[in-house]
Amino acid sequence: MDTFTPTTDPLAGSIALSAIISLLPLLTFFVMLAVVKAKAYVSGLTSLLVAILVAIFVFKMPLGMALMSGVLGAVFGAFPVVWIVIMAIWLYQVTVVSGRFEDLRRVFDVIGGGDIRIQSILIAFCFGGLLEALAGFGAPVAITATMLLALGMAPLRAAAAVLVANTAPVAFGAVAIPITTAAGLTGLDANHIGAVVGHQAPLLAIFVPTLLLFILDGKRGVKEVWPAALVIGGSFAVAQFLCATYFSYELTDIVASLAGLGAAVIFLRFWTPKGRDEARARVLVGEAAQGAHAGQGGNARTGSAAAYRGHEQKLEAGPTFLALFPYLLVIVVFGIAKLWKLGVNVPGALAATDVKIKWPMLYGHVLDGEGNPVSSTIYNFQWLSNPGTLLLFTGLIVAIVYSLNDAGGKYKIKVSDAVLEIGRTIYNMRWAATTILSVLALAYVMNLSGQTITIGTWLAGTGAFFAFLSPILGWIGTAVTGSDTSANALFAKLQQTAGINAGIDPNLLVAANTSGGVVGKLISPQNLAIAATAVGMEGKESVILKKVAGWSVGMLLVLCVLVYLQSTPILGWMLPTP
Repeated sequence: MDTFTPTTDPLAGSIALSAIISLLPLLTFFVMLAVVKAKAYVSGLTSLLVAILVAIFVFKMPLGMALMSGVLGAVFGAFPVVWIVIMAIWLYQVTVVSGRFEDLRRVFDVIGGGDIRIQSILIAFCFGGLLEALAGFGAPVAITATMLLALGMAPLRAAAAVLVANTAPVAFGAVAIPITTAAGLTGLDANHIGAVVGHQAPLLAIFVPTLLLFILDGKRGVKEVWPAALVIGGSFAVAQFLCATYFSYELTDIVASLAGLGAAVIFLRFWTPKGRDEARARVLVGEAAQGAHAGQGGNARTGSAAAYRGHEQKLEAGPTFLALFPYLLVIVVFGIAKLWKLGVNVPGALAATDVKIKWPMLYGHVLDGEGNPVSSTIYNFQWLSNPGTLLLFTGLIVAIVYSLNDAGGKYKIKVSDAVLEIGRTIYNMRWAATTILSVLALAYVMNLSGQTITIGTWLAGTGAFFAFLSPILGWIGTAVTGSDTSANALFAKLQQTAGINAGIDPNLLVAANTSGGVVGKLISPQNLAIAATAVGMEGKESVILKKVAGWSVGMLLVLCVLVYLQSTPILGWMLPTP
């Protein structure tokens, strides 16, 4: 079989013209989503077809190789990417089916001390971070928006709050699958990319709770509750930094969210927020606001007396521990799988089970400029060591523990019920999974045919200034696709290529793509639609967009300046060493 070596100037020796043609698949994807208003999976499949045509007729890639590139990308998208997402959502569903989710919500009621602003931060920021860590893909927005609405918050305010809160944990969402995907596409070290992101994202996270206060209760809310917001945001940020740098990038959001929650518990033992009742009257609507004085409330859409009096309850040790048990167990399981080397080298033993497959029609046939096989043509089947399988083990243990502690029938769940929930999760994820498969297939075709490298080489002509532009690509990708994982699938290789050609650390730029996606999430049509549906504002996504767009652009500019300075000696010292 013939070999194929990608070139960067297949059209008349012009890199600029070749790059413009290479952009067609991406432009198709964006236009299909934003202009044609097509479904995400339809947009992905259409763009994949365009990428294959460009690969064959412009870059002269053999038909079989082009098609097989798409197959390899789809396989990687299915396992481990979709597998991880399904298992993460399933673990959350086990807590819902068992009834333990209500105990977790009660924890927020009590910890918040009756202050609706602090309670909202704990739900939208801390619990939303946990959901992002395990599920992502819109689940945190849908669930936390519903919870805030049940407290009696106005729909627009609830939607804006959860969208802004969902920015901080996105880079490490779904067990850090955006970073794992970027590493798989570029061949860079995932741990190092995660560490670099851990030196960028926390600088935004520390201020997100304060932004939430402003959205919830304006300047007065910031003035009255900023110490608590700063403690929660600071604890989250420090934990993000430490975990991504020294522990496990996959567990970063879980550890950070629990750290923020724990910091709130400790801080509120020594500090009491001002204007609790008055704030409730300002922040909530209808009967829920009146309940600040009367102790009475309405239905789930306007809040309830039970929610208002929740802080007066005492948490029982047993139910509270079991409500938090799944998230604590995830930390233990991943910690052992990734770090335990005393006596038995667990990470090494798990890695030894990986099966490396030299992909047919691609390995040994798609060559780099030096005549060597392209490394991404080897598929690493991590059937045991990947995060999805670890989440499966975790979920089964949780289901067993829950089934043995049903409190006399109050919590009814059988292990068989939990297993059946996997099938329901797969069914519910079918279209989202199709989108992921199509986007990763698109990414592989563009990468292996040379389209991504051509775009990166062209953009690298901006030189050192590309470091400033780098987060914008991630922002655009996530804003359009609704997924930081998809943004990395589209642009990670491009960032790497541009970095190499511009003399900028490619790890920094790939991390910048991930961090840029963090602030693109809150304006993505997918997330806006989810938020609008959750709060009963279907068809009014544009109203929500106007509320949050300024925050997205502002945080993006901060990231652009930060990444540019990190590419220079001014802040270069911030970056971790490989």
